[in-house]
Amino acid sequence: MGNKIRIGICGFGRLGKGVQTELDKNNDMELSAIFTRRAASGLPGAKPGVKVVQTDLAHEWKDKVDVVILCGGSASDLPSQGPYYAKIFNTVDSYDTHAKASAYYASVDSSAKESGNISIISVGWDPGLFSLMRLYMGAATPLGQTYSFWGKGVSQGHSEAIRGIEGVLDAVQYSIPAEDAINRVRNGENPKLSKRETHARLCYVATAENADLNKIEKTIKEMPDYFLDYDTTVHFISLDELKANHGKLPHGGYVIHNGATGENNRQMLEFSLKLDSNPEFTASILIAFARAAYRMSQNGEVGARTIFDIPPKLLSPQSPEQLIVDLL
Repeated sequence: MGNKIRIGICGFGRLGKGVQTELDKNNDMELSAIFTRRAASGLPGAKPGVKVVQTDLAHEWKDKVDVVILCGGSASDLPSQGPYYAKIFNTVDSYDTHAKASAYYASVDSSAKESGNISIISVGWDPGLFSLMRLYMGAATPLGQTYSFWGKGVSQGHSEAIRGIEGVLDAVQYSIPAEDAINRVRNGENPKLSKRETHARLCYVATAENADLNKIEKTIKEMPDYFLDYDTTVHFISLDELKANHGKLPHGGYVIHNGATGENNRQMLEFSLKLDSNPEFTASILIAFARAAYRMSQNGEVGARTIFDIPPKLLSPQSPEQLIVDLL
């Protein structure tokens, strides 16, 4: 094989570690550097031989990395990291604050165009694969209604948002879909459902010894774009209990579309995921789109893109000819 795609990782939490692990399954790629705000020496979990670089020195790696996969949280990291890194590198991220995606796209697009880079935003499984399914389903049967349900499982973005609150040491948030709502949709009722009727939020939070628990709980429940519109329950537990009982990171969900064709013929489309490891699966998607970002950059494309803009063939290490033979 020719030269490998040189990948950088920005942020080395659960998602960043997942990217490092899953890169080994992609023979056309190699990990060149990890960019971190932590001390560059002795980064726990980093593979031997991988260069660890302070984020303020990232510009020195402009010509040594082909694509940087941004693994920070959407609440506090990516709004600044996305535009910053897009000025230096081709980037891919999984920004997941749906309500602010348009503004984030615009800020990254401006930076990427200024520097001649390509940046693919919001590619995970939702936003990401689920977004694409909503598009496909609605386009195929425009007379219909599409519903999305998440869980039961651990949301990385929501957990990260809680961990950003002062006094919180660690946190895990479970999205709990309402079974009654799912059943009504599958039965073809096409109900009008508020966010509160579709999901509940269950939070397990470990705090510093003198933390203000009432303030933390209030901050969580009133957090816009994450918890404000949902029934949210907060449990404060010890850090040891959190690690022992909530260390695994399963997730999943459903996109269900009730469409109609002809003389009231019902067409129900459903796409689902059941994941043992949310960060490892999200990492795998980011890696595939990093391949696409590299190829698009090689073709001279610049600016921000979403999953709607990416030709599927660019995601695969296989040739277009082989894809036709194997998958069409």
